[in-house]
Formats: sequence, C-alpha cells, structure tokens
Amino acid sequence: MKADKKFYIVDKAVLPEIFLKVMDVKNLLESHKEKTVQDAVNKVGISRSAFYKYRDAIFPLYENTRGRTVTIMFNLDDTKGVLSNLLNDIAAAEGNILTINQNIPVNGIASVTITIETEAMTEDINFLMKKFENLAGVHSLKIIARE
Repeated sequence: MKADKKFYIVDKAVLPEIFLKVMDVKNLLESHKEKTVQDAVNKVGISRSAFYKYRDAIFPLYENTRGRTVTIMFNLDDTKGVLSNLLNDIAAAEGNILTINQNIPVNGIASVTITIETEAMTEDINFLMKKFENLAGVHSLKIIARE
C-alpha cells in the first residue's frame, strides 16, 4: 500500500480554508483542549467527514518528513498475549520494531511505548492504528512522535 507521495511547501495564505480548519481541529485535539473529534469539529465549524478526508493530507512543516518512524504509546491490559497480538499485527504489516519500552503494570494496566520503522510497511499506519484500537486488551493508544 506504499504510495509515491510528493510534498510541497505552500504558504498558508493561499490554502483553501478547509485545510486551515483541519489543522485547527488537529491542534485542538493534540493540545487536549477538546477531547473528541466531534467536539473539535463543532468548535471549528467543519464536518467530521471533511476532517477525516483531509487529516492525513496536511501537516505543519516540522512533520514534512513523516513516514520513516512512528512512536506509539499504548495502555494495555496486563494479561497474557495482549502485547504479543500487537507485535504480530506490526510484523504482519512488515513494520520494523526499533524499540519497545514497557513500564511495570499498575492496577492491571501496562504502559508500553513502541517505535516502528514504517518505510517498508504494506499497510498504512492509520489502518494499523484502527486495528490496534479493536484488539482485546488495548485501552488507549496515541502517536507521540513521527519522523
């Protein structure tokens, strides 16, 4: 599924308003000023479908090198097989795991941070994230870094 993409640096003054509003939604979510996509799009004044349509097409300049590595933080049940299932999904997508850091579980929940090299992956990272969300034992996940 790896596609050849071209990136351009464009002055935000010439971008259509929808792209700027999508960035506003992303900023609201990343800063935790809004907790849900629905709340953020309501505040900005766009539809959820418009946000989802364009969210992977616009990034701040510091993210223009995205695609090489991604670091994801997970909160997982401390039960046998949960982390293994997650790692199997990464391997099936041909992601190369660079680091795994797991904290000692507290109240049955383990915090795990995984950095994945995504260059040769056969699945889009967003598709993989949706897969992770549906795995039994995954409480939450968040991309904390991209390079």
